[in-house]
Amino acid sequence: MPRQARLDSPGTLHHVIVRGIEGRNIVEDNNDRTNMISRMGTLAEETKTDIYAWALMSDHMHILLKSGSHGLSKFMRRLLTGYAITFNMRHKRHGHVFQNRYKSIVCDEDTYFKELVRYIHLNPIRAGTVKDIPSLNKYPWCGHSTVMGKESLEWHNTNYVLSWFGTFRNESIKNYIKYIEDGISEGRRDDLVGGGLIRTLGRWSQVISSRKSNNNVLYDTRILGKNEFVERVISEADDKIKNQVSSNRRITDANELIKEICKNKNVNVAELKGGSRRGNASEVRAYLARLLPKYYGLTLAETARQLGVTTSAVSKIYSRWHD
Repeated sequence: MPRQARLDSPGTLHHVIVRGIEGRNIVEDNNDRTNMISRMGTLAEETKTDIYAWALMSDHMHILLKSGSHGLSKFMRRLLTGYAITFNMRHKRHGHVFQNRYKSIVCDEDTYFKELVRYIHLNPIRAGTVKDIPSLNKYPWCGHSTVMGKESLEWHNTNYVLSWFGTFRNESIKNYIKYIEDGISEGRRDDLVGGGLIRTLGRWSQVISSRKSNNNVLYDTRILGKNEFVERVISEADDKIKNQVSSNRRITDANELIKEICKNKNVNVAELKGGSRRGNASEVRAYLARLLPKYYGLTLAETARQLGVTTSAVSKIYSRWHD
């Protein structure tokens, strides 16, 4: 099934979760930690991305941010790609550092901002990396120490965080500490790190119709918020949704064509998609490589995925046909 499009409008509050591939570490020592955090800070300033909370753990990282004018995707791509290159060079390794795709959850700021700051900043205590609040106050690999004034990171928007806890700084810090301490007993909050029941693009219409019928609607996996917030995000992302629905429909139609032609030519669909050259598979694949982009609007990359070959191979077939 095609991946869902990200909800990536500039100025959106995101809870981002990055994990190491196969559960491996994304940092090995303090040099790696410094590299990751300095990169994040530099990019935050360059892209005008507001960072409110973060926690860098051995095998994963949480960030609460509000995307800048270029959106979330560009910020994360530059952060993770740049870091991965230097990490691999430093540790003389090859391959992916991060799990296939970072997770980003669009969040209802009015309802969840304080809870997310607390949840993220308590990560080192939940993981047993630090034992208590006094230790967390001085822990440099979590945004909590910056909010407390123990670390100085100009790009971390501590003023905005503290504004949620009072008018004056001393009052805000006192209330912030109390709020953080009160959250220790809560443990892991699954409701803050994932969506609810609405998981696929095809069911979004059911979200709207259910809302109109006054039924309770939970979350889309990419959205942390109640009914009205989910509906508003969906509405604002309408153009992107339509484009993805259109893309999904084209792929579905293309698959029907693939099945029909394979049946007529006595070619196994699984073998065709697996790259087999047996029997008429190569001939059918070449025919479809011309047909799918021209008449079904598939990109060359998507055509290649459907036919079990490289994009370059599809491009050569398609170019020869048009020459």
